[in-house]
Amino acid sequence: MENPSNTASGARSAILHVAFCVDDRYVPRMGATIASIMANNAGAHFVFHVFVFSISDENRRRVAQLEQRFGVGTMIHVIDPEQFREFHHFIKSSYYSAATFTRLVVPKVLAGVADRVVYLDADILCVGNVDELRTLDLAGKVVAAVPDAPVTMARRTKALDMRSKLYFNAGMMLVDVAAWMAAGISEKAVEVLSSDREDLRFQDQDALNLALEDRTLFLDNKWNHIYGLVADLERDRRKLSLQGEAVFIHFAGSVKPWSLWTGHEATELFRTYHAMSPWGDLPLEAAPQNYKEMRMYSRFLFQRREFGNSLAWYWRYLAKKRSRARATG
Repeated sequence: MENPSNTASGARSAILHVAFCVDDRYVPRMGATIASIMANNAGAHFVFHVFVFSISDENRRRVAQLEQRFGVGTMIHVIDPEQFREFHHFIKSSYYSAATFTRLVVPKVLAGVADRVVYLDADILCVGNVDELRTLDLAGKVVAAVPDAPVTMARRTKALDMRSKLYFNAGMMLVDVAAWMAAGISEKAVEVLSSDREDLRFQDQDALNLALEDRTLFLDNKWNHIYGLVADLERDRRKLSLQGEAVFIHFAGSVKPWSLWTGHEATELFRTYHAMSPWGDLPLEAAPQNYKEMRMYSRFLFQRREFGNSLAWYWRYLAKKRSRARATG
C-alpha cells in the first residue's frame, strides 16, 4: 500500500490508524478483532499496524489479504534490536523482557505517518461505530483511555501512590503521536520500569499510568468495556451480559472468547468475526490447552453439576501439572 506519510495532513486525518502489538501466535486472534471493526464500520478508512518480533510467511500472507478483503491498509513492523536501542540498558539490567516495552515504541515508529493512533489489545472485539475517535477532542491531553475496573483502579492508585486516584486500562488507548513524543512519555515509562519498584504489578500498564498521570482524557466505558469470562463461568452464566453500551468489548482475564470449550455465548460472537477474517479456516480451541485451563474447566463443570466430567478434568489437570513439573525440574 501507499505509505500514509506521503499523504497530506488532511487526508491523514480521514484515516484511522490502529496498532496491535502481538506475537505470531496471536496474529490470527488479531484478525478477528480487525474483522469485527470492519463489520461495524463499513466504508470507513483504516490502516492497521501490526507490531511483531517475528511473523511467519503464512501470517504475513494472510495479513496482506486484509487489504483485498476489507479495502484497508496494513503495515507490518518487525521489531528489531535497533528499535529498542534507547531502552537496551534498561532491558539488560531489569527483570522485564523486551515484550514489556513494545507499546512504548509505537508512537516513535508512527511519527510522521499518523497524527493519532488507536492501540488495541488482540482480545478485543468491536461491536459498534468508531468514527468518534477520528475527531475526538483530546483537550490538550496526550492519550484518551478508559478507567479500569473500580476495584483495580482503587488498588493500583493506592499501591502506586497516584494523587489523581485515576487509573486506566491500557488495552485501548487513543494516542496523540506528536504530544506523546513531545512529552517524552516512552522515556518516562522506561524510567519507572527501570526503578526496581516493587509495586509494579502490571508492568508497562502501571508505568504508563504514572507517566501519563494528568495527561489522560478519561472516556466512557463503552470504549473499553472490560468483560471477565471467568466471573461468568464460575457462576455458570453462559450468556453475554453487557452492563451498558459497548463499542469495544475487552475480554481481559485468563479465559478468552476463542476458547470454545467454555460454552459461553461470547465464543459464538468471536467465531462469527473469526470466520470473516483471512484466518477463518483455522480451528479454534475446542478443549483446554494447558493445565491452568484444565483446572478452570473442572471448576466450571462443577458449577454445572457435571461432577463426573469435573473430576475427570481435575485428574487431567493434576497429570498435566506433574508432567510439566518433571519436564522443567
